[in-house]
Amino acid sequence: MQLTRQTALRLMEEGKAAYAQSDPADACPYDAYSADAEQQFGAQYWGRGWGIARTAAEALIPEPEPDAAQ
Repeated sequence: MQLTRQTALRLMEEGKAAYAQSDPADACPYDAYSADAEQQFGAQYWGRGWGIARTAAEALIPEPEPDAAQ
């Protein structure tokens, strides 16, 4: 794996797709604690994509309106 911008974008898309399939964040196929730089790179950008997808999905949830009686 080359540690390039294109690879980072692809890994972020993988993370977004995983969120869309209801995979949890710890389902990342890369090891963030590995001594291998490629595994760390993969975990960082996969997780970033997963987080972006989650944030976007949560933004679509409407806020509950406060009770007028309070």
